[in-house]
Amino acid sequence: MSEQKEKIMAAFGGKRGLIDNGLPSTLFLISFLINKDLKLSIYLSVGLSVVLTIWRLIKRETLQHAISGLIGVLICAWFARSSGRAVDYYLPSLWKNLAYFVAYSASAISGWPLIGILLGPILGENFEWRKDQVRRRTYVLASWVWAGMFAIRIVIMYPLWKLDQIEALGFASLILGYPLFLLTVWLTWRIIKSK
Repeated sequence: MSEQKEKIMAAFGGKRGLIDNGLPSTLFLISFLINKDLKLSIYLSVGLSVVLTIWRLIKRETLQHAISGLIGVLICAWFARSSGRAVDYYLPSLWKNLAYFVAYSASAISGWPLIGILLGPILGENFEWRKDQVRRRTYVLASWVWAGMFAIRIVIMYPLWKLDQIEALGFASLILGYPLFLLTVWLTWRIIKSK
């Protein structure tokens, strides 16, 4: 079962993905809270993302998550820099969560749950799970768990963004980032292994 759990975690970015995507945002928040300097905070977060990407390159590790993390940080930085508002650093994340919520919900409703599409081939089922009603319902349930995670993020973070509450938004982003993500991966594993 631990091998299956590792495969599920790896499918969603694994530990490297969490570091490459999360550390620059955390540094942005800490820097802005201490210095109140948007430009410096942007430079620090982008700089850290570049360093992480170079580090992966030097160690000959996969660059997939480092590159996607760097692109994500650059997009967030562009939004914040363009508007001059620190809260807009989190705007792309809100849009991304909304898009994922719609995608996971639509996939569950349609009977082609994204969790099944993503994990079926990784777990050796390919799309055979579509022929098994119990297995298909399992993947639908797991997809609703992911849709729920994205919905929670939107419901909590959007009002904070709208009210220009950078401290609360930054902390909400941290709490709803790693901890909620790891809980969702764990619940996904529990649901999938139980059937």
